[in-house]
Amino acid sequence: MADSGGGGLARMCSIPEKVQLHLAMLALQFGYAGFHVVSRAALNMGISKIVFPVYRNILAFLLLLPFAYFLEKKERPPISWNFIIQFFLLAIVGITANQGFYLLGLDHTSPTFASAIQNSVPAITFLMAAILRIEKVRLDRKDGISKVAGTLFCVAGASVITLYKGPTIYSPATPLQSTVATALAVADQPVFGFLGDAKGKNWTLGCIFLIGHCLSWSGWLVLQAPILKKYPARLSFTSYQCFFGVIQFLVIAAFVERDPQAWLVHSGAELFSVFYAGVVASGIAFAVQIWCIDRGGPVFVAVYQPVQTLVVAIMASILLGEEFYLGGIIGAVLIVTGLYLVLWGKNEERKFAAAQKATIQSPVEHGNNRAPPHIKSSITQPLLPQSTEGV
Repeated sequence: MADSGGGGLARMCSIPEKVQLHLAMLALQFGYAGFHVVSRAALNMGISKIVFPVYRNILAFLLLLPFAYFLEKKERPPISWNFIIQFFLLAIVGITANQGFYLLGLDHTSPTFASAIQNSVPAITFLMAAILRIEKVRLDRKDGISKVAGTLFCVAGASVITLYKGPTIYSPATPLQSTVATALAVADQPVFGFLGDAKGKNWTLGCIFLIGHCLSWSGWLVLQAPILKKYPARLSFTSYQCFFGVIQFLVIAAFVERDPQAWLVHSGAELFSVFYAGVVASGIAFAVQIWCIDRGGPVFVAVYQPVQTLVVAIMASILLGEEFYLGGIIGAVLIVTGLYLVLWGKNEERKFAAAQKATIQSPVEHGNNRAPPHIKSSITQPLLPQSTEGV
C-alpha cells in the first residue's frame, strides 16, 4: 500500500522521486534554520517553554488532520491498541522529549550553538540504525566504507563552519543590513540583539539538554522506519503523534505551568513565532520528513542535518550582509562531498542488493521451467486465492 501511495504521488509529478527527495530535504533544512531564530526570539519575548510546544503541536495537528482523513482513507490500516501504544511512545521520544529538551537547551545557549550541536544527529542516527540492523554497514564493501566516510565528512564540514572562520572571502554591504543597523543604532540597541547571547545562563546545562534533544531526535528517526512499514499512511501516522504530543505536554503543563497568563498570546511577534513553529517546523516539516524516511531511510534524512548550518551561513550572508569566511567555503565543500559519498554508497548498496536478488531468483525460475506440468499446477493453484485475498 505504501508503494501505491508513493507511486501515485510520483505519477502526478514529472520530477523523479530521487530529485523530489533531495529537494524536500533541502527545503526542510531551510525551514528548520528559520525555526532556530524564531524559537529563540519567542523565548526572549517571555513565552512559556511549555505553552509554546502545546500551541505548536495543536496547530500541526489541525493542519495535518483533514489531509490525513481525506487523502488516506483507502491506504490507512485499521487502528489497533498495538499501533496506539507505538504512536504514544514515538510521541514521547520524537515530540515531547525532542521539543522539550530543545527549548530548554536553547534557552541556556544560542541558536548558532543549537544548530551546530545538531550536527551530531547523523552520526548518532547512523550508529543507532546500524545497531538495530535497520541500516546495513559492510565495511568490507565500498558502499559501506562510503557511507561511513560520508557521514564523517558531513559532521566535519559543519564543525569547520562553526569553529573556524579564517580570512574573509566575501564581504557584502546590503541595503537591508545598513537600514536595520541604522534603525537599531538610533534606538540604542545592538543589531539583532533580540536573539540574545545566553549571558547569565547555565551553558553546561544547556549543552546537556541539547544532547538529550539530539539523542531523542536520532531515536525518533530510527524508530519510525520499521513502524512505517506496518502503517504506511504517513499523514495519519504523523497526526497521531502530534495528538499524543499535545496530550503529554498538557499533562506536564498541569504540574509545571500554573500561571493562567502564560497561555495568552501578548503580541503579533509571539503569534508569528507560534504559527511558524506549528505550521512550518511541525506540520509541514513532519509530513515531509516522514515521507523522506519512508522513501529514503532514516540515515538519508539525518545526513542532511549538517546542511542546516551551511544554510544559516548562506542566509546570514545574503540577507543580513554578514561576511563569508574561508571556513564556510571549506565546510561547504566537506558537506557536499559527504552527502555525495553517502548517497553514492546507498545507490551502490541498492545495485548490489538488486543484483544479488536477480542471481538468487534466476536459478529458481530456471528450475521451475523444467518442472513437470502436473507438479507445477499442484504447487501454484492453492496459493493463488490466498495471494489474491492478501492483496
